[in-house]
Amino acid sequence: QVQLVESGGGLVQAGSSLTLSCAASGDTSCITSMGWYRQTPGNYREAVAGITSEGVEMYVPSVKGRFTITRGKNKNTVFLQMNSLEPEDTAVYYCNAINDPARTAQGLCGPPDYWGQGTQVTVSS
Repeated sequence: QVQLVESGGGLVQAGSSLTLSCAASGDTSCITSMGWYRQTPGNYREAVAGITSEGVEMYVPSVKGRFTITRGKNKNTVFLQMNSLEPEDTAVYYCNAINDPARTAQGLCGPPDYWGQGTQVTVSS
């Protein structure tokens, strides 16, 4: 099993910056991509940014140019640098880690993915 622990959320003013961190522990040998999602009350969880084990990055258009996702050297940590924060960025942010799909299908890994407990980001106007 894998545990994901997020940190770095908080209350900031519009235009400020925050960096979210997520550390994976346990049997991380199957993890490939990692990413960040966010959710506001009454809405679906939205993919914000992702990064593959090769370092390929993906961003939702609303955060492109403002957010940067990076991965630690050991590949078991992922960071989300959030600049020029807007009130619309207010949400609970969740870390996600994906197990290698092929190995998961062969029963060599655990579940398809894992989630952290979430960290609140509030941006005031």
